[in-house]
Amino acid sequence: MALKDILVHLDPDPRAAARLGIAADLAIRHGAFLTGLFVVDVPNTDYFYGAGLPMAGLGPDQLVDVMTAEARAAAEPVEANFRKVLALNNLQGDWRMVEGHTPAVLSADARYADLVIVGQPDDPRRHDHRGRLAVETTLMTAGRPVLTIPYAGDFPSLTDHVLVAWNASREATRAVHDAMPLLLEAKAVTILAVNPRAADDDDGPHTDLATHLARHGVRADTTRTVAEDISDGEALLSYASDISATMIVAGGYGHSRAREMIFGGVTRTLMTEMTVPVFFSH
Repeated sequence: MALKDILVHLDPDPRAAARLGIAADLAIRHGAFLTGLFVVDVPNTDYFYGAGLPMAGLGPDQLVDVMTAEARAAAEPVEANFRKVLALNNLQGDWRMVEGHTPAVLSADARYADLVIVGQPDDPRRHDHRGRLAVETTLMTAGRPVLTIPYAGDFPSLTDHVLVAWNASREATRAVHDAMPLLLEAKAVTILAVNPRAADDDDGPHTDLATHLARHGVRADTTRTVAEDISDGEALLSYASDISATMIVAGGYGHSRAREMIFGGVTRTLMTEMTVPVFFSH
């Protein structure tokens, strides 16, 4: 799959500029069309009926109008910066501002992109539940890979050292093949098996994957780690730190999303605690 259509989700958060920078860099390198999506996500009037309104003299209709106008005003500097980035880099692109529910809008628009770039949803400073739902819904329903950028840190190059989380699952397989355009340009690739089955010897599934990638022109090293005292997700992040990985490629929600919400899981850990960008596919 070539990256010829990239969608980046933008909002008034200062970290949107970091997402845009990464999206623009990828669009330059791959000759891709870049779409900036801004969602005006305001509750409808039904949300306010029966509630005490803090703004005296405003009914539900007027309050929604005020909130919509404020959201549209907040989009103006974001749009200006997006168009500036397009012009400075001689990129083809389009600005889309859509009113609606962010998870539904983002997942629908994602279906027409080769890659969707979003921000990390679980910033503990803001308890961003709506952002988490948007990312999860897109990952689970759009059929497109989702590159998630942490809410802190600078990431000048995604492909200096890519860490592939491999457990031979359907989701991991999909992630590897969706990420192939990035793996092909990576300076180094490491395939990691976390807590592999005892039946797997040194020539296990992760070495089979290295052989497969080599046929595509991707040279990858293989390794494994056993972590009995921490979760698989924490072991993955720890190993990523040890090798100074610049991006993680991982399958998303091998278990059901409801199960991971209750019991935890690798996807949940990565979304909450990521320190480098994570390329997810489901």
